[in-house]
Amino acid sequence: MDLKSKIILIYGPTASGKSLFAIKLAKKIRGEIINADSMQVYKELNILTARPLKKDCQKIKHHLYGFQSAKKKFSSGDWLKLVNLKIKDIKKRNRTPILVGGTGLYFKALTEGLTNIPNVPLKFRKEIRSLHNKIGSKNFYLRLIKEDPLAENHINLHDTQRAIRAYEIKLFTKKSMYEWFKNTKSNYKKENFYKIYIYFPRSKLLERINLRVKEMIKKGVVLEVKKFIKLKIPKSKSAHKAIGINEIREFLDKKIQINDLIEKISIKTRQYAKRQSTWGRGNMRDWNRISPNNLGKFLKKI
Repeated sequence: MDLKSKIILIYGPTASGKSLFAIKLAKKIRGEIINADSMQVYKELNILTARPLKKDCQKIKHHLYGFQSAKKKFSSGDWLKLVNLKIKDIKKRNRTPILVGGTGLYFKALTEGLTNIPNVPLKFRKEIRSLHNKIGSKNFYLRLIKEDPLAENHINLHDTQRAIRAYEIKLFTKKSMYEWFKNTKSNYKKENFYKIYIYFPRSKLLERINLRVKEMIKKGVVLEVKKFIKLKIPKSKSAHKAIGINEIREFLDKKIQINDLIEKISIKTRQYAKRQSTWGRGNMRDWNRISPNNLGKFLKKI
């Protein structure tokens, strides 16, 4: 299997072993790793976002990890511009770009292009979110598919963030988000990519998540978040979406104990992993699905 001429994409839920697999793959094919995780771009959140270890970054070149200040805005469009430059540079040096992460929108932007949807004003967005909170997820979803029937084929009842986004776009632009998507175009052809989706059995993934959270505590994630809170970064910035910040804030305020902290972060992470898997099933049907047990066999074939 010749992967050296491809742009390799590796996606999977959190704690599924993506980063370690990417390193092993990079060693075999002279690859360099590019971050495709929206939280791992922030330099202030190393332990919390499970960024690759320094020793691993010394063995294999890693790009776009921990370079962005959480104080600044960083969008999918910003990421895509930087990634295109990195891919070009890596290819120029006869190396293989390996993108790894769990942010589905990043992969979608790269493989399908980024839409030119007009910016929805913050005030309008807050009104839509307020409506969602007022009427509940089910009623909001029914209202969404009434306004935008195309959304029913792409968004399920439990995908709150995408439902809110689709609704605000439809109401503000008078055009479905999925009509906007039709006009997008990637810089690459489909055959330029080799796509790997690591499929992890849910029961085993839950065990790994619990272990990861306990390990984060041991490494000093509470102190890391304490320093982050002291920076007084506006709540509107994306870095605040990182799982664990609110829970650690509660712990620092002595509202919960350490065991409660571990449990709360574990639950939030499990919920996130479920959303990632839902995204994968709905948007990555053409990806090569590989179970963790078969990753070793895959590497031997190369």
